[in-house]
Amino acid sequence: MVFTCTGSDPLIIGGHVFISRLFTGTGKYPSIKSMQNSLERSACEMVTVAVRRVQTMATSHAGLMETIDWSRIWMLPNTAGCTDAEEAIRVARLGRELAKLAGQEDNTFVKLEVIPDNSYLLPDPIGTLQAAETLVQEGFTVLPYINADPLLARRLEDVGCAAVMPLGSPIGSGQGLNNAANIGLLIEEVSVPVIVDAGIGVPSEAAQALEMGADAVLVNSAIAMAGDPPAMAEAMKKAVIAGRMAHRAGRLPSRLQASASSPTTGLIR
Repeated sequence: MVFTCTGSDPLIIGGHVFISRLFTGTGKYPSIKSMQNSLERSACEMVTVAVRRVQTMATSHAGLMETIDWSRIWMLPNTAGCTDAEEAIRVARLGRELAKLAGQEDNTFVKLEVIPDNSYLLPDPIGTLQAAETLVQEGFTVLPYINADPLLARRLEDVGCAAVMPLGSPIGSGQGLNNAANIGLLIEEVSVPVIVDAGIGVPSEAAQALEMGADAVLVNSAIAMAGDPPAMAEAMKKAVIAGRMAHRAGRLPSRLQASASSPTTGLIR
């Protein structure tokens, strides 16, 4: 059997089927054209959109809604910029309306971010859980952005979240999977999809996340702020495919001692 990141190996979140396991963002690109080219070469099928930035026509978000083919790409509205649960809930509701304006009437997805401090941009676990409970009750498909905390991830699954999104390292830091050990525990702890979000800087780190058993990655800054964003987007696409294939194929067990790859019997003396 050939394992590929294709239609034979779909990722299902909230009843929605994705073939690509690379999700991307829409912020920080040098231009709208660069973003369009990057989305195309990444072959991604879901992108995050910061609801508040679209509403205020923030830099790089003006005209964003008109430049993405929403018939092909699923919108993941996010609550970026929200500092408490109440604010995140309100913005999530606006995000649902934004998706409807894009023609996605049945889109209830929301990337839930509750980040109270701009100095380190780490998510508030209590506020996130509070907001998640309310949004699930309102029929949202909730994908919470969290620290790599296995216990919190299990609690969020229990309240009905469709996936969990642990950070690899702080947003935009490019430090890679500093929380790899905890992410590994988290993957074992929950049955919903695990999407590693934040901190990935290069394709090898995206591949590592998939090799570990993560179901997908969300990459924004590493693509948007690369020297050549479209080329980096394509590199990330290939890394995610390789990582998923490696995970499904099963890695060689790690050993403390060497093990010869050639037979040690029947040698010519």
